[in-house]
Amino acid sequence: MSRPSKPAKVISLEGRSHRTKRELAIRERGENALLTGKKMSEFRSTKDNILAHAEFLRVSKLLKSIDKNDDLYANSINRYCTLHAELDDMEKQKDYLWDQIQKLEDSQDAFDDASAYYSALAKLQKGMITIDKQVQAKRSMMLAIEKENLLTIASAMRSVPKQPETKTNVLREALVDDG
Repeated sequence: MSRPSKPAKVISLEGRSHRTKRELAIRERGENALLTGKKMSEFRSTKDNILAHAEFLRVSKLLKSIDKNDDLYANSINRYCTLHAELDDMEKQKDYLWDQIQKLEDSQDAFDDASAYYSALAKLQKGMITIDKQVQAKRSMMLAIEKENLLTIASAMRSVPKQPETKTNVLREALVDDG
């Protein structure tokens, strides 16, 4: 497996390369052709949620640092940020249910009927399991979005030609092959 090619900006920042200025210009044009040129937009639903908005700003800043803050990625990034906020809410619900279970266990003596205690405990535990399943599903969705974005950006970089096309003289090649 070969190493992925460096973006033109990284090559120019390094200040040294075996590539010619022409090769770098062609590579940079190829990279720019893969983007819309529009800054990534934040959805209203993302902006209205404090945590989702903060995550959007963080991810947007990271993408900007590698010149990939493009509106092409807006849908998946906004969805990712919303899932991030929902996941945080669910974690808080799990913590609340855990606290309720602890309080219930501490007040077990207050129950006259053991079946009422175990019924209440089972309901709380069932709620924890339900939320935990939803948390796992959201984590899986977030991982899928992370992979998709990383792979999309990486594959876009791989599709940029590393070298400019060389112009060949078909007549010369035909004469050399026949001779």
